[in-house]
Amino acid sequence: MPRTAIAFLVAVTAAAQPAPSPLPTDAEIRQILTDRIDTYKQSVGIAVGIISPEGRRIVTYGSLDQIDPRPLTGDTLFETGSVTKIFTSLLLADMVKKGEVALNDPLSKYLPSSVKVPEHNGHPITLVDLSTHTSGLPRDAGNLPSASISDWEAGYSYDKLYEFLSSYKLTREPGSRFDYSNLGVSLLAIALANRAGTDYLTLLQQRILVPLALNSTAIILSPELDRRFAAGHNFRLYPAPAMNFKIFAGAGAIRSTANDLLTFLAAFLGYDQTTLAPAMASMFDVSRPMAPPGARILARAEQIHLGWISEPTKGATINWHNGATFGFQSFIGFDPKARTGVVVLSNTHYTGVEDIGMHILNPKVDLKSAKKLKPAKQRTEVPVEGAILDRYAGTYNVSKEDFYKVTPVDGHLKMDGPPDPIDFYFPESNLTFFSKQFDGEITFKLDAKGSPTEFTWSNSAGKSKRYKKIN
Repeated sequence: MPRTAIAFLVAVTAAAQPAPSPLPTDAEIRQILTDRIDTYKQSVGIAVGIISPEGRRIVTYGSLDQIDPRPLTGDTLFETGSVTKIFTSLLLADMVKKGEVALNDPLSKYLPSSVKVPEHNGHPITLVDLSTHTSGLPRDAGNLPSASISDWEAGYSYDKLYEFLSSYKLTREPGSRFDYSNLGVSLLAIALANRAGTDYLTLLQQRILVPLALNSTAIILSPELDRRFAAGHNFRLYPAPAMNFKIFAGAGAIRSTANDLLTFLAAFLGYDQTTLAPAMASMFDVSRPMAPPGARILARAEQIHLGWISEPTKGATINWHNGATFGFQSFIGFDPKARTGVVVLSNTHYTGVEDIGMHILNPKVDLKSAKKLKPAKQRTEVPVEGAILDRYAGTYNVSKEDFYKVTPVDGHLKMDGPPDPIDFYFPESNLTFFSKQFDGEITFKLDAKGSPTEFTWSNSAGKSKRYKKIN
């Protein structure tokens, strides 16, 4: 079709669409950030980047650290967490376009022959299953060691990862149901790097970062980038350690800036020309429902593509992903029809920044209410004897699929289970422990002999749940 005809069709299609709501002004966005930081104590600093037909702009509020008053800029680096998964899936799409892999290739094809990758009824886990979180694998590897919060991968190895994978039993057919899996995307990154004969960091650098000139995006920071790296903070605004991903790098290791991520979005929106454009477009050729089969009629029509989630939002469909680490939260999203994109980066792990990003992209989407933005209750950590912590070790559950494994480590408790990501709970007393990452506390109940029989998890909203000890 001639270019003039294509341009005419694009113009007609655009004219047929309702005019998008005007994007919030810089002053309106800064007020949102001021409220989040000063009123609700949700962060120490937040950077927002916007790209639209009118150009790019950066709005920031807050500082690099509570003890470092330097203001944030568009060139401040943040941990992006699971936004990394978009980059990993773009690697997949690019390697498919180059004929190096196929979406339906089994994972086993790109792992050592000694690894037994689980199947279900003869159906293997494929690369597209890993990218769309439909592999049937759990959120995280179940044999992660009882590492401290400052080095959560300590003592782990590829051999241990492959040992877990070889022993895992799938409960359903791959591709049949969405279940978010850091493990799955990590394995995808490992498989792609193996196919390319290199490591994930090098593959990312060669295939995405250099072609797009993302010079402030990295996994391992140079001294110059490190000087611009914001300090992370947890839910209660205490300092949080950096997350140094190794084996699981493909699921959450990337650090980046608002400016670099706007450049990344500019390529998806067609403002910048890149050789990756065909791969970027092909990421949306794959579409799988996120809701369970029985709820798809009633649930919102979210779809998972290669890396990206698409969601209808009051008249506009937004492609997006978020991310979180121990001390950071992130959002990246774009409206392909309006050709607008937004990045939100926070140097604090709190209740999330997704609503800010969605609201900027579509002002009809409401921001979180004040009820959901209450400042965290301040807690005081106290020392507890190791013998007391040891008695809480074990498995607690209320159903076959809902349980926690409790492990004492470094003066606190590691909580690991399918209901939630791994978290650490710190003692406020001999019986009560609190999370620094989330609004939650656990209180143990003891029998006459002083042995725990259960614990109750609760939060400030009044929600609670009991977990009985089974071993």
